[in-house]
Amino acid sequence: MLLQFYKYQGTGNDFIMIDNRQQIFPKNDTKLIERLCDRKFGIGADGLILLELSDLHDFTMIYHNADGKVGSMCGNGGRCTVAFAEQLGIIENKTVFDAFDGLHEASIKDAVVSLKMSDVTSVETFDNHLFLNTGSPHHITYVDNITKTDVYGVGKNIRYGAPYFEEGSNVNFVEQQNGNTFKVRTYERGVEDETLSCGTGVTAVALASHKSNKTKDTTIRLETQGGTLEVSFETDGEGYKNIYLKGEATLVFKGQIEI
Repeated sequence: MLLQFYKYQGTGNDFIMIDNRQQIFPKNDTKLIERLCDRKFGIGADGLILLELSDLHDFTMIYHNADGKVGSMCGNGGRCTVAFAEQLGIIENKTVFDAFDGLHEASIKDAVVSLKMSDVTSVETFDNHLFLNTGSPHHITYVDNITKTDVYGVGKNIRYGAPYFEEGSNVNFVEQQNGNTFKVRTYERGVEDETLSCGTGVTAVALASHKSNKTKDTTIRLETQGGTLEVSFETDGEGYKNIYLKGEATLVFKGQIEI
């Protein structure tokens, strides 16, 4: 069977996008998904996203990690799915869609997607890190020199260690540049490596930086290895609401592959 696919990227976080409204893709075949995401033997991507029909909204986004397993919410993947839906003619400049963690609103203009993330009710603060869930779990550590940080080695140890163990957590390393700008590098579970960018990760970093009083701004600039993202939000008691992740999402190429 020849599979039509599209490759999208959002600040270097890249995804295989498949129009699965007709349920043509064998999504229970995790080995196939893992092979398609393989950068040597497949198309190559951080994850695979299926765009499917929704009973009540514009579409449903189903995200698979590069290991083939169904993942939790992916922020950059969500932005790319919005751009993909626009390209397919499903939406124009605004949308509401279903995802792993519920409904998301988004808008798109000139390839820049602003995605509303789920509300965050609390941020856990510890001696050397913070933890919160922005649709996916995130461990956050601030460092003095992010360039010299062993993101893979340290990130992998934290991801599999207590209290996360097999379920795991994404691990973010952060260096503050100025009042509202932070550099971020992320070890992503499911990919099991550092990625060039992580949307739920930079969202978590923005909220954690505000919670820990590193900034009083509510619009934060996040610099990743794949580009710059913006996160804005409002405080809501101990948590945060009206959280938006904003940045470019673009088509890289499209093609066919035998499956």
